[in-house]
Amino acid sequence: MRVLGIETSCDETAVALVETNPWSTDILAQVVSTQIALHRPFGGVVPEMATREHLRNLPLLVPQVMREVNLGLDAIDAIAATEGPGLASSLLIGHSYARALAVALSKPMVGVNHLEGHLYSSFLANRRAVEFPFVGLIASGGHTLLVHALGWDRYVKLGSTVDDAAGEAFDKVAKLIGLPYPGGPEIEKMAAKGNAEAFGLPRSFPERDNLNFSFSGLKTAVRFFFEKSPMMQADKEWIYDLCASFQKAVVDVLVRKAVAAVGQARVERLAVSGGVLCNKMLREELEFACYEAGIDLIMPEPAYCTDNAGMIAGTAAEKLAAGVEPRVGDDINPNLDLFSPEPGRDLARGLSVAAKLKNRHAKDVPQESSVVPPGEIEVW
Repeated sequence: MRVLGIETSCDETAVALVETNPWSTDILAQVVSTQIALHRPFGGVVPEMATREHLRNLPLLVPQVMREVNLGLDAIDAIAATEGPGLASSLLIGHSYARALAVALSKPMVGVNHLEGHLYSSFLANRRAVEFPFVGLIASGGHTLLVHALGWDRYVKLGSTVDDAAGEAFDKVAKLIGLPYPGGPEIEKMAAKGNAEAFGLPRSFPERDNLNFSFSGLKTAVRFFFEKSPMMQADKEWIYDLCASFQKAVVDVLVRKAVAAVGQARVERLAVSGGVLCNKMLREELEFACYEAGIDLIMPEPAYCTDNAGMIAGTAAEKLAAGVEPRVGDDINPNLDLFSPEPGRDLARGLSVAAKLKNRHAKDVPQESSVVPPGEIEVW
């Protein structure tokens, strides 16, 4: 099954074509058009500008993806697009384009929850079949969330941010100390030269059983240190130390709560995603903590952590292959909730579908008689 995916939830226009097989879902082609340079002078995303870029780029990217795989649009079995959450004007471009293309090709249209796409992206990037149950950590510019995934469409919120998201905190602190947008990569560069133990910045909700996040107090503490020390701001070493201490505080909270969530949910797997997972220190600390705790960490490469269309197309393809009734929304939903079931939907359905998915992978494993010896493989 081949699914074309379109992602325009914020400031990146992405298109991807994926294909399912018995073991995993593979990305055949993917292209992402970023708008970072466009929004950098404004210190953040300007929705109207983002919308215009989506409108300009999307009709160019879809043909580009199909040319890369040397296939026509008639080779597509379904079309998927992000339905929400996200910026309304940006979502509208991708969703409308996907609906029009689906009608023109007489193909099914699938609406995908952006957060569900992030949860699945770890398995997609590592070419692994989705294995329920697991705990998912999403850390991005708009969301910081811990999810207990029991099955398709069966998600339980374990913890979330009560104020700023982790990525948002990086951006705001970077702007405060005069660094360009986006703040995450800039702070990471500065932090690499500093001492992470220089300042005792606060960690939110230290209680072991509290899995919520809060980065507003941390941001305020950084502002206090910065604004109350004008004589020290000329010293680059001081700025390096402040960035390193801030980064360490964010990483400590994310790692500690993610590991605690796995323990509370009594599962074996932790799948992480979101733009903040591009941070090298966070990746290393997660690997070490999960190794010590005996947790199966599923972490994608940085390119798959940020918004991409592969996760949207892959989620739709896996759900269709598992027999899940797709979402066919008539419109976008900027506030689409990952946890609220649709009226009349059987909550146990997600678990049964997860079982069917596992059986499908087991059933489709090739038998010994059907495996071609290495010397007889035809390369073409």
